[in-house]
Amino acid sequence: MSEKTIPILPCRTLPPVLDFYTALGFEVTYVQRSPNPYAVVERGGTELQFFAMKHYEPTGSISTCYVMTDDVDGLYEAFRAGLKATYGRIPTRGLPRVGPLKDMSYGVRQFLMTDPGGNCVRVGQRTGEDRHHGPAPEETFARALHHASLLADSKGDAAGAAKVVDRVLRLTDETPTPVQLLQLLVLRADLAGRLGDEEAAATALARATALDLTEAERDQGRDALTRLEDLRA
Repeated sequence: MSEKTIPILPCRTLPPVLDFYTALGFEVTYVQRSPNPYAVVERGGTELQFFAMKHYEPTGSISTCYVMTDDVDGLYEAFRAGLKATYGRIPTRGLPRVGPLKDMSYGVRQFLMTDPGGNCVRVGQRTGEDRHHGPAPEETFARALHHASLLADSKGDAAGAAKVVDRVLRLTDETPTPVQLLQLLVLRADLAGRLGDEEAAATALARATALDLTEAERDQGRDALTRLEDLRA
């Protein structure tokens, strides 16, 4: 026997949702306008279905699904390229938006994207067999990055995550590595954008941009540098 699970996700209207997924390289394979608006998009082995509800509020959505891939880096770059070609930039806040690519403590490398219907689609690749959260790092700045990322992405608590980052950035008795400082500043700018704090976002972006990194450090911090590029656009 062969089974396939297909998520059916809500939205207010179909057109902006279909435009978003078309920009990502999906093909619209079915559209029904009446009696109930319904559509299907497909890309490779991924199929997503959508239904429209007139009184649905995308900003209050809690709907989500997970897409597993064997090339999350390639898919992330393809999605970014498609969005930039369609929207002129990578949307990093509001709806739609795409989050940073990062390695998680529970054995996946993933990114989150939220479509115009408010549906959060997590896209990831397994990097280990253990699906449980690993222990938080003991080192101060690695621990802060760990907890802030979980607060921001798993709990949706941008304000709480920002407090964690601000606390370690104010430390005077310990100093982060250049890569850790880059990651903290980029995360802080990202969080400030979500919170509508343009001044804090600009300050963090300026500090991150001004960092003088070696080639080895740039390679180690490539995910943060990619996100920095998107946030600065």
